[in-house]
Amino acid sequence: MSGIQLTRRGLLGLGATAASSLILAGCDQFDFVGERDGQVRKILEQANVMTYQVQRRLIGAQTLAREYSASEIRQGQRPNGSTDPTTPDYLALKANNFADYKLKVTGMVEQEVSFSLDELRNMPARSQITRHDCVEGWSCIAKWTGTPLGPILDMARVKPQARFAVYHCYDNIQKTLSGDIIYYTSSDLIDAYHPQSILSYGLNDQVLPVANGAPIRLRIERALGYKQPKYLHTIELVDDLSPFGKGKGGYWEDTGYDWYGGI
Repeated sequence: MSGIQLTRRGLLGLGATAASSLILAGCDQFDFVGERDGQVRKILEQANVMTYQVQRRLIGAQTLAREYSASEIRQGQRPNGSTDPTTPDYLALKANNFADYKLKVTGMVEQEVSFSLDELRNMPARSQITRHDCVEGWSCIAKWTGTPLGPILDMARVKPQARFAVYHCYDNIQKTLSGDIIYYTSSDLIDAYHPQSILSYGLNDQVLPVANGAPIRLRIERALGYKQPKYLHTIELVDDLSPFGKGKGGYWEDTGYDWYGGI
């Protein structure tokens, strides 16, 4: 009997695949692909919302992801996705060893702020040994060091009406005839303020490599890998995700992945 291997990425796409099968079978009532207001699509999105709400209630806002001992780091952190962005801004920063890098906090804040890489490195730091879980089905334990995100947001004084943080990155995740598509994702403010959410500049006691997201990679440890944006340059506080990309809250989310991505 042949085995069936189903990855996390496959599971995330399973709903869309099943719906496509129904369409091919002639079930017109399920013809919702491309229709943002389709009833079945609404049901699937409501299921995602319910999953998010249940996980929030069961896990709790401040519950920590499991942390491991140094002896459990058995390999380097596996690079994945974009590993060497070619956008002009990023290439210029990399050529100067990121001396001119700035992390910006914008949007629904009382005061927009920005920090150089040296400024971030000189702030109180947190190190954590956690497991990175990828939707492709692999995991990797590594030590991440960086500046907690919560205090950075506090410096900008987030406005009460803000609901989400949108993370803008330098990596051109996809190249098309009409131009590069730049990676982005987002989270709610619970994940943004979580004590393990850090602006990581160190990996396994070394400077964060380019292949893993240098100069700054956000770690949201209770979420899947696609919610850990690399090459981060701007955090934008907003009350609505619809103006970004296709309105689903991230590059992969725009293709059908779950927005929450919690584990």
